Amino acid sequence: MARTKSSKRWLRRHVKDPYVRKARAGGWRSRAAFKLIEIDARDRLLVPGATVVDLGAAPGGWSQVAEKRTGPGGRVIAVDLLEIAPISGVTVFRGDFREAAVRAQVAAAQGGQKADVVMSDLSPNISGIASADQARAAELVRTAMDFCRAQLQPDGALLVKVFLGREFADLLKEMKAMFRSVRTLKPAASRGESRETYLLARGLKGYNGH
Repeated sequence: MARTKSSKRWLRRHVKDPYVRKARAGGWRSRAAFKLIEIDARDRLLVPGATVVDLGAAPGGWSQVAEKRTGPGGRVIAVDLLEIAPISGVTVFRGDFREAAVRAQVAAAQGGQKADVVMSDLSPNISGIASADQARAAELVRTAMDFCRAQLQPDGALLVKVFLGREFADLLKEMKAMFRSVRTLKPAASRGESRETYLLARGLKGYNGH
């Protein structure tokens, strides 16, 4: 019974959510598009001609934004376990990016170019057990970091969702060891009560004398 009440509360909030309404009006596939739009407006993440890899991309809101911002000369590659309906100008793969075969497909689609931006708005399937959920989310972040070690330009950027909790400090430390610059972001479209936040990391260490 409690689950039903909770579901009804979620549905009421979702229907009234101004970002949900704006997404529908603007043709975006999810309200999450506005998180990336805000971050990009401030941090100039997506530039014309850039190669962008969107990990855990379904339903495709972030890939839509990336395709529009990188222009006809850009390259956007989206991958997710779930099916993503085709997006004009975006190469879509269905699969688990933790698997080597899927990462190889993505790398091939990059056409010999390392990514300028790797991004992930991915959440694990939530069990309700906080410690387990945070550990699963941290594993996804670390997999994105591993992908960057092989497929990100030396001066490229990683934008990834993280969750505040016992794993956060370790993740932040690991990212600071890997990148020259790491910032914590909480865009307005991220619901206030949510424990989600974002890390924007730039510049792989070990290049250009660093």
